[in-house]
Amino acid sequence: MKNTILILLVISTLLFLTTSIQSQTSEWNEVAPGVWKMAQGTPEKLDLFSAAGIKPSIDGLAKLGPAPFPLSPDKIEVQTANGSTFLRFPLEMEERIFGFGLNFKTVYQRGRILQLHVDHYGGADNGRTHAPVPFYVSDRGYGVFVNSSRYLTVYAGTGVRKDSPDAPEERDRNTDSKWTSQPQSDAVEILVPAPGVEIYVFAGPTILDAVRRFNLYSGGGCLPPRWGLGFTQRVPTLYTSEQVINESRAFEERGFPLDFIGLEPGWQSRSYPCTLEWDSSRFPNPPEFVKAMKDLGIRLNLWTNPYISSKASFYKEILPFTGSHTVWGGVVPDLSIPRAAEILIEQIDKSQVSIGISGYKIDESDGYDRWLWPDVALFPSGNTAEQIRQTYGLFLQKMTTDLFRKKNQRTYGLTRSSNGGGASFPYVIYNDYYSHEDFITALINSGYSGVLWTPEVRSSKTGEEWLRRFQSVCFSPMAMINAWSSGTKPWSFPEVESEVKEYALLRMQLIPYLYSEFAKYHFEGTPPFRGMNLEPGFDLKSIEETLNTDLNEDPYGEAVLKEIKDQYMTGEYLLVAPLFTGQTTREVVLPGGKWFDFYSGRYAGEQEVIKVTPGLGKIPVFVKDGAIVPMMKPVLHSPSAGQKYDLEIRYYGSAPGFYRLYDDDGETFDYEKGIYSWREIKVSADRKGKLTGTISKAGKGKPDNIGQVTWRFMTSK
Repeated sequence: MKNTILILLVISTLLFLTTSIQSQTSEWNEVAPGVWKMAQGTPEKLDLFSAAGIKPSIDGLAKLGPAPFPLSPDKIEVQTANGSTFLRFPLEMEERIFGFGLNFKTVYQRGRILQLHVDHYGGADNGRTHAPVPFYVSDRGYGVFVNSSRYLTVYAGTGVRKDSPDAPEERDRNTDSKWTSQPQSDAVEILVPAPGVEIYVFAGPTILDAVRRFNLYSGGGCLPPRWGLGFTQRVPTLYTSEQVINESRAFEERGFPLDFIGLEPGWQSRSYPCTLEWDSSRFPNPPEFVKAMKDLGIRLNLWTNPYISSKASFYKEILPFTGSHTVWGGVVPDLSIPRAAEILIEQIDKSQVSIGISGYKIDESDGYDRWLWPDVALFPSGNTAEQIRQTYGLFLQKMTTDLFRKKNQRTYGLTRSSNGGGASFPYVIYNDYYSHEDFITALINSGYSGVLWTPEVRSSKTGEEWLRRFQSVCFSPMAMINAWSSGTKPWSFPEVESEVKEYALLRMQLIPYLYSEFAKYHFEGTPPFRGMNLEPGFDLKSIEETLNTDLNEDPYGEAVLKEIKDQYMTGEYLLVAPLFTGQTTREVVLPGGKWFDFYSGRYAGEQEVIKVTPGLGKIPVFVKDGAIVPMMKPVLHSPSAGQKYDLEIRYYGSAPGFYRLYDDDGETFDYEKGIYSWREIKVSADRKGKLTGTISKAGKGKPDNIGQVTWRFMTSK
């Protein structure tokens, strides 16, 4: 009798789970055009979207238009059992997937097992990274986001279910040369260690459209102030106000551009842990110092971390809102409690932002485990240490961004951690890992994950390495030398000083183009820096290679698909292909359509792999047929609000050209009130083949910061 009852209980439980799965997979609610949401079980209150405080850009999503649900609902499985939630999404046999956060070595994520865990990057793409965003996109034109603040375990096409209709054929290793140790799986499976979760699906129809919808649903990408796209230098840790002023003058005297300087830990009276108060010996008069820097046309960005010293004036006030464990002896504010964030912001505003500080570098909010709070730590909000770690970077970005927003001032800074939903925050991720090649792969992966990343320059062993690194940062979200330890300057290697200056000034020339591309990030969701797999006309099958394998080194004979992880798109038209130390020649994969050399305008190729030998003084850059690249003069400081600048419009190729140039005051949030303009730039040929260009006028009452316009047609017949 007992056995019969037990069997009936098991059967009824299985029937309940099956019914639950079937009903849940059909309960996808369209929450915005092309965006579907489903809640399974009991989702936790603290998730990534709530920590980021997202406000979806419904207007932007509406402009993308409707799209059908991109997957077969009956092939999606969601199950809650034993306090955890299990997710399963289908994969087709040759489907490629990208994303899962800021990876540094891999672009294709199929076949990988990851634990998505905020941490310093340790040299392996295992999910522990600065922005382990639980979002992936497919070359079939859809994206999936898991809105959880837990450490998620991802099996990206690795587990094979025995009941799978597409299970791989069983093979005999002894006799079958096609045997593999990792049979092809037909699903992405994700373990969420929580009794419920929200899940989102983003439609295409293209892979880029899916990324756009994710960014727009997160609030739209950030729009930095115009000065944020200029050049920045971070000075050594213990610099004084006098040394900072002297270094700024040296930039001016040598003709190097500079828009903002970063002060490192020594600006504070104590750091590791921090007081968030000025050191009176190095900075005896902060308001006067900040004013002197602004008079030089330079803004200031301050380093900090969120661990508060007992010597801080507000220590007793913040103490009740801190966790059970310390970091470097400093208390850890529980930023999921609004009052904790308010206390920090009150201090930051009173002593820093109110006197003119323009931004922050928020350090050490990511890991390592050996010094960050452990997962056994307790926080007064009741949220777990795991959840606080996964969301800490989001909270820090949000509270500082909100402070500047209240003052109607845009900011642009640096962060060590972020996560899903953080696209709208004006912060760029950086770290202490220092591989030039991997930095470029990370820049590519940032475009799949709604974050920004800078391949900063710190120090180099040779002038060649210095120049190659510097060339890369000039085509990244933040053009930065981080000299906090090395004390390097742009002119530290005299043998390449002139080439370094050339690229620093080129960065300034490109500001109108870069600013417009960031505007597209904000209004349309298009990442300003992105991998080739997001580029229209990039035909993977036409250029994909299977690497030859040596059976002595690889006894299982498993071929590895070639990844394009060392070239990327900067905005709509520029294809950037960096060279690394020791390289004189490299291959560049050109997508469909004609491509031209950025510097000369000469024809380069069309949907092919080309070899280039540019010389040390050049980073290879190519532009599409019909490309229009608006540029300005090579100034030392970016244009301030209301300052007109002359425009040189470059055109490449022979196809009809079209570009939308964005304009606003460059500093405030007034663009959110509609105070901005898009200027249409067009180039076409008349009957005799003569090229002519036009630029539309700014609308009535709209910003008009464009001065004289000149045209440069780069491609000769």
